[in-house]
Amino acid sequence: MLTINLLPVREARRKAGLRQYFMQLLLVMIIVGGGVGLFHSRLMEKSQRTQGRVTQMQSDIEQFAPQVAQVAAFKQRKSELEKKIDVIDGLDKARSGPVRIMDELASRTPDRLWLTRISTRGDTIALEGQSLDNELVALFLRSLGESDYFAGVDLGAAKLGEEDGLKLVHFDIDAKLVSPALVRKKQQVGSSTAAPAKS
Repeated sequence: MLTINLLPVREARRKAGLRQYFMQLLLVMIIVGGGVGLFHSRLMEKSQRTQGRVTQMQSDIEQFAPQVAQVAAFKQRKSELEKKIDVIDGLDKARSGPVRIMDELASRTPDRLWLTRISTRGDTIALEGQSLDNELVALFLRSLGESDYFAGVDLGAAKLGEEDGLKLVHFDIDAKLVSPALVRKKQQVGSSTAAPAKS
């Protein structure tokens, strides 16, 4: 009887299978390594581009830093100047307001009527005075009512009295003060609407 030893054939097949397995494993490792290397190189390239942009931006920031500081200084200076202008406007209004009111009172006070006391509180003015008769007080009230600088003119009291043998009417008047700036604005609007239209 003839016996054939198949072990070397099996061994050869097993070795060939192992060799093929290792070759496939090696091929997979090469492909994975190539993919990782390609991904890494792209990532590095992207990182270098990003770093380049960051460096460029840093350089631009350093280049424009003096201009930014100058703009900030200009803004601060502008703010300080605006505050000073507001203070000056406030002082100007405070200076010109009472002068305009006193001028208006002086021009609207009739002869034989004089004011003995003037007091203001906020936007209210209180006037006390004397007159030779009631008609002058009524004329003064009407004149103040027509003024742009006074509103809500109201006669508080009018009493007949005597001083040094002379009969006098003692009176007090309350009114609201109108800001000279509002009066100017009203006058400007009035003058622009009253201008005749050209034909």
